[in-house]
Amino acid sequence: MIKRILISITGKNRKDWKSKLEEIEALKIKEVCLFLEFYDKEKREEIYRALLNSKIKSIPLVHIRHDMIKEELKFLKHQYKTKYFTIHEINFEQDDLLKWKGFYKNLCLEMNFDNYVSSKVKVEKIDGFCIDLAHFKVAKEMQNKDFEYVFNKRKFKKYFDCNHLNGWDKKTNCDMHTINSLKDFDYLKTLPNFLFGKVIALEVFNSIKEQLEFKKYLIKVLNKNNS
Repeated sequence: MIKRILISITGKNRKDWKSKLEEIEALKIKEVCLFLEFYDKEKREEIYRALLNSKIKSIPLVHIRHDMIKEELKFLKHQYKTKYFTIHEINFEQDDLLKWKGFYKNLCLEMNFDNYVSSKVKVEKIDGFCIDLAHFKVAKEMQNKDFEYVFNKRKFKKYFDCNHLNGWDKKTNCDMHTINSLKDFDYLKTLPNFLFGKVIALEVFNSIKEQLEFKKYLIKVLNKNNS
C-alpha cells in the first residue's frame, strides 16, 4: 500500500494548488496525482507551467475535466507517464469521449451516487472504473443503481485499476473532501477487496503535510483490510 496510495494536488483556486505544489517542492516529492476538475483552460495552463518547473517526475492519475482536449492528455502522458485519466458518467452522456479518441484505454469512470446510470454509460468502452471509495460507500448504503452497476462487474478484475480516496460522513451518508479526523476513513474497513486498484489517489483538500499523515494511517487500515 505504501506505493499504491499517493498524495494529490487538489483544490478549487490558485492558492489551493499552488500551496500544495510548494509543499511538494519543499519535501522533494516526485510522484503525485492531480485533480483538475475545478480549473478551466487558462488556470490549467498555469498549472502545467508550474509542473514543468517542479521536481515532479510522475503523475500516474489525473482527474480530467470535460473541456480538456486531446493535446492536454498527450502532454500529461508523455511528460508525466500518466496512465489513468478519470472521468464522470456525464462525459458519456455529453459524448466527450469522441474528442479523447485514442485514449480510451487510459480512461477510468468515476461513478456518482444519484441512483441514475444513463444507457450511454458503457464502462466496457474504456479501461474500467476509477472507484471513488466514498461514492461507493454512499451508493452501497442506499443500495441504488450506481452500486448495482459497479457490483455487477465485481468478477472482472480488469475493470478495477484505480481509486479516489476521501472521507465518509456516517450521519449524512455523504463523501468528505476536507478531513477532520482519521475516523473519517474508517468506512474503508467495510469495503470489499475487489474495489482497490493499483493507484489510490487521495482526493482531499487538506494540506500535503496532512495528506502524508493520512497516508500512514491508511496504509495500516488497507493492509489489514487486504490481508
